[in-house]
Amino acid sequence: MEAWETLKQAVETYTGLSPASFFTVLALAAAIYYTVAGFFETQPTAPQAHAREVVEREPLRPPVQLGEVTEEELRAYDGSDREKPLLMAIKSQIYDVSQSRMFYGPGGPYALFAGKDASRALAKMSFEPKDLTGDLSGLGPFELEALQDWENKFMSKYVKVGTVMKTVPVTVTEGSDAGASNVTEAAAPAIATENKGTPADDVAAGLDALSENKEAKEN
Repeated sequence: MEAWETLKQAVETYTGLSPASFFTVLALAAAIYYTVAGFFETQPTAPQAHAREVVEREPLRPPVQLGEVTEEELRAYDGSDREKPLLMAIKSQIYDVSQSRMFYGPGGPYALFAGKDASRALAKMSFEPKDLTGDLSGLGPFELEALQDWENKFMSKYVKVGTVMKTVPVTVTEGSDAGASNVTEAAAPAIATENKGTPADDVAAGLDALSENKEAKEN
C-alpha cells in the first residue's frame, strides 16, 4: 500500500493528473501506437505471397537420376517448367535444388544459375552471363576456395542427380588430314598387291626376256 500511495503522489506531482486519468491516457497512447504501427507493417506483395504459398503447399518430388547430360539438355531444368525438377551444376556435378525453389527458381535471387553449370560465376560471385560456365581456367586460389565452399554446401544439402557431359573440341582440318593419311597408308599395301603380277605372268615375262636375249645374240 505504501508503494501505491507513493506512486499516486508521484503521478499527481509530476503530471498534475489523478492516477485514474494518468493511466487512462497511458492506455490510450499505447492503443494508438499499436494501431498506427499496424498500418506501416511491411506486407508481402501478392505475387510473392502466392509464390510462397505454392512452394509451401507443393510437396517435393523425389530426385530423379539423369545420368550424363549435355549443357543444352540441362537448360531444360531451369525452373520454367514446374513439372521438371530444378537443377544446377557445380564442377560438372548436377544437383537437385528443388527444395530451394524460392532462391534458385524463377524470380529468386539466384535464378540465373538454374539449369546451368555455374561454377565460374559462383567462384567469382558474379552474375555476368559470360561467367555462367564450368570453365575454371584463370581463377585464383581465393576464387577456387570460394567455389570449394559452395560445392561442400551443395554436397551436404542437395542430392546429386547426374553429371554434365564434357565436350571435346575437334579440329576438322587436322582430323581430315589424318584420316587421309591413314587411308593412304592403309591403302598402300593393297595398291602394291594389286600391281603385283600372278606367278603365270612372272613366267611369261621370263620367257619373253630369254627370247629377246637369244635374238640379240643371233643378230
